[in-house]
Amino acid sequence: MWSNQIHGLRFDGSAVASAVLRSVIRAGGEPHSLFAESNESARDRLRGFDALLVPGGSDVDPARYGESPHEATSTADFAAQDQFEADMMAAATELQMPVLAICRGFQLLNVEYGGSLVQDVPVDSMHRNSVHAVDLEPDSALAKVMEVGALEVSSYHHQAVARVGEGLRVVGTAEDGVPEALELADNATPLLAIQWHPEDTAAKDPKQHALFQWLVDEARLYRSRK
Repeated sequence: MWSNQIHGLRFDGSAVASAVLRSVIRAGGEPHSLFAESNESARDRLRGFDALLVPGGSDVDPARYGESPHEATSTADFAAQDQFEADMMAAATELQMPVLAICRGFQLLNVEYGGSLVQDVPVDSMHRNSVHAVDLEPDSALAKVMEVGALEVSSYHHQAVARVGEGLRVVGTAEDGVPEALELADNATPLLAIQWHPEDTAAKDPKQHALFQWLVDEARLYRSRK
């Protein structure tokens, strides 16, 4: 995520949560960060990689789903951030590369498939800063990966999926009906998208660690097929 200010830097910079990077390393992977600007196409940039992880961050620009910004909406500092990440996800799915999308990545995926977002959930919503339950569809890839039908998740988001994008399937739901996990309906690409933050507890919770392990294992399979 391109940020206007990062501690220790004189100018703007790019940042990703250390917990996400550590979670990938713990699963046996080697994370690399891609800058949001390049002269190469997204497809060409991904050719040297084996999987894509799109982490949390700022709000998706509501113009992408045909709405004006709510007063509480806070988009990325860099205007092209949305398009950069959208292009990367589109290229990854074309290449049938494994994708794990977390929080903002989950929301952006939904928008790119024609869905929309609730721009500001109620201030007393369970989603803003809490741990809450999520029920998983028993026949989903996500339930298979996590080996559970329900679990507790670390949640802090003020936006949520409203209209579900075409070609996406809701496979995880909070008790208030808010979608918490998405998969591709056709399963053509190994893709898991979740609203919560598994990196928060992955070091101690095998269920959350399983998401990163899945990504690394799928990356190895992808590499073997290339």
